[in-house]
Amino acid sequence: KANFSFICENLSNLSDYVRQIDNQTFKILKRNLPGPYTFILPGNNNLPSVFKKKKTVGIRVPDNNICRALVAGLGNPIISTSIKDDDEVLEYTTDPELIHEKWDKLVDIVIDGGYGDNIPSTVIDLTTSEPEVLREGKGSLEIL
Repeated sequence: KANFSFICENLSNLSDYVRQIDNQTFKILKRNLPGPYTFILPGNNNLPSVFKKKKTVGIRVPDNNICRALVAGLGNPIISTSIKDDDEVLEYTTDPELIHEKWDKLVDIVIDGGYGDNIPSTVIDLTTSEPEVLREGKGSLEIL
């Protein structure tokens, strides 16, 4: 039930997964990425099966050098989601040791880049005529 997004090094892979977007939408992306945003865009027919019949796709270009270096080294975007925390006080797990302890047997690798920020990305839907904030997070809402 997770909402997956593509983590990209930059916007050059956009057309691989997203239908053609207008100039205003592209300007919003260009102005704010890399940054703490996930933008929901109209998906195209090339989306992997993990997106099962979804018509939209989340695109992130994080301002985290480790993430962008990983994507650059792989030569293609990676699919990601936030790690929700079972603790009622914490919304997301960001301690590398706790992530390794809980997920070690379920993932191929855990990279310790230090503690993450416990504030999620701001999620903005750009699939309609007016941008819609789906989740307020670290990114400013004054970008629109």
